[in-house]
Amino acid sequence: MSEFQPEKLSIEFIEGTTDTHPIIPRRYTLTHSDHTGDLFLTIGHGFAWDNINPLRDEVLGEWIFSDGTLKFLVYLYIDRGEVDPSVAARRVDIFKHELPLALHAIKYGDRNLFDTYPSLLQSPILVHFMSAYPEFARQEIWGSFKVKSISKTKGMSCNLGIPFYF
Repeated sequence: MSEFQPEKLSIEFIEGTTDTHPIIPRRYTLTHSDHTGDLFLTIGHGFAWDNINPLRDEVLGEWIFSDGTLKFLVYLYIDRGEVDPSVAARRVDIFKHELPLALHAIKYGDRNLFDTYPSLLQSPILVHFMSAYPEFARQEIWGSFKVKSISKTKGMSCNLGIPFYF
């Protein structure tokens, strides 16, 4: 995983979203440049579909309220129409390697929201690996934003075969 560099993060608020409001709906689109290493975070009521790369390397996230608690959902699109499952397997590995950096960038980019509502730091992070291949389509619990180093919680994944939503 690369080290997070705040100066390489550009942040844009859209659709009337501010640095502290609203929490719901609040959606994140994190994209990057392979050439410069720059990260681009868009925060709004909806995902920034116009910023999405055809290679589908973005990280999408959103706050939801479910079962009496706020949760942060992350969506990672593993497949790009490949017919070779080994390509999807490599993409899963890359996403797992780079996801802590992406979550750090989201936390840093929306730090005023976390400062205003510190209880959000306790919310579970649920990562959805979206794939046509059942062996890669799953949900994993990745701790919370409170921990200094965000990573997958061991033993907390479930192979679903299809995307799972709360």
